[in-house]
Amino acid sequence: MFGSIDPILLLASLMVAATPILLAAIGELVVERAGVLNLGVEGMMISGSVLGFVAAISTGNPWIGFLAAAVGGAGMALVFGILTQFLLSNQVATGLALTLFGLGLASLIGQGYLGVRAPAFPDWHIPLLGDIPVIGPIVFQHDPMVYVGLTIVAGVWWFLQKSRAGLVLRAVGENHEAAHALGYHVVRTRLLAIMFGGACAGLGGAYLSIVRVPTYADGLTAGAGWIALAIVVFASWKPLRLLLGAYLFGGVTVLQLNLQAAGLPLLSVLPWILVATGVIMALYKIALHRSISKSSAKAIGVTFGIAALVYFYGWMGWSFNDALWLSASPYIATIVVLVIMSAGGAPGSLGKTFHASR
Repeated sequence: MFGSIDPILLLASLMVAATPILLAAIGELVVERAGVLNLGVEGMMISGSVLGFVAAISTGNPWIGFLAAAVGGAGMALVFGILTQFLLSNQVATGLALTLFGLGLASLIGQGYLGVRAPAFPDWHIPLLGDIPVIGPIVFQHDPMVYVGLTIVAGVWWFLQKSRAGLVLRAVGENHEAAHALGYHVVRTRLLAIMFGGACAGLGGAYLSIVRVPTYADGLTAGAGWIALAIVVFASWKPLRLLLGAYLFGGVTVLQLNLQAAGLPLLSVLPWILVATGVIMALYKIALHRSISKSSAKAIGVTFGIAALVYFYGWMGWSFNDALWLSASPYIATIVVLVIMSAGGAPGSLGKTFHASR
């Protein structure tokens, strides 16, 4: 049954599946490095998906759709920024409210566009590089937004590590009181970061409706915004590690679709997927910290234990809803990774309210 899965096509699809999550996650990473926790990523993504889709349909130009999605996402983020930075509302509650608002707004606007197909957005076949055997089809034959996402990740890494503005943003995120005492404009820095995060989330949502699907449907994001939030924690707030996390979750999504298409019994592969996840996380922790904490070791042990139970379940011949569990696998992987990974490296002022008068 594995013979029906083309590994080259699988890896190429992985880059496409990871792109919307990557775009949303890199924006949220910048927001959190500035010390703000915005849980409204899902709402901004779904709003970006419908606004971008409507703009693309109305103009016949997908690029205008992406621009509209970025502007719409930044606008929603600005509302969040005003509420949390000027009116000092609770960041967690405001972010959740933004998600609910975005879901409702998208459902309202998208009613007249259900089932409509988006304008064509052709792939780029990069000359010479796209003709390289194996690597060419995997890396160099994608739509432009795949490369836009990679460019944004590289740009964010350079901005945070090499620029003075990035240093200021990191200082604001680590200790906003000290940054304010040094003369840095904390609120302005955070507002700009919040708007950038909203624009990236909007682009991620538009990628789903214009390229990935390509049509609009209620609940199109299907929790991608929450996975993006988890990837930021997985990456320890570092852009290059975030790229790895996005491809990991994109790979799980693509793999489960291919397994369903191949009709492979889940019970024959799930134990090995769980074991592989535990091994990968263990190696990642060792490479990152040269050791594994007791809590992480216990979580990895639990993963292996679950794998053994699943294997025993299949060995006993009991029934199992393969399609249901395969569809849920990206979210299960998110939970497993968050349990295994510790949240070390979080910005010191993350989620804390700042007021210049104090």
